[in-house]
Amino acid sequence: MDQKKTFYQEFEVFSKRTPSSQFQHQFSLLAPNAEMAIVMAQENFMRREPVADIWVVNREHIKGLSSEEKVILNRLDNKDYRTTKGYGYLKKKWRHYEQKMFDEKEILSWSGGNEK
Repeated sequence: MDQKKTFYQEFEVFSKRTPSSQFQHQFSLLAPNAEMAIVMAQENFMRREPVADIWVVNREHIKGLSSEEKVILNRLDNKDYRTTKGYGYLKKKWRHYEQKMFDEKEILSWSGGNEK
């Protein structure tokens, strides 16, 4: 796809609030070059919120997967055993086990109720 070459380039701005936090995408902007994009990002974003670091990336340098390449993301084999479905059934199973184990005779035998 041919895109018209313009004076402005599209940049993506990422920032993180603290030195230990992760980078998050903030917004896109149009600028003639990377240096001007950083200045514009600082003017538009950094004066509103506290920022520990900022990245400005030219959108042309970001590569995404095409629809043909996205096929590789599908699972190669059936590994459903790796996905946790929860342990909700265990409560019912345990209750069933307890009812079998602790019947009325068993409980009465603890207090000596069967001895007469």
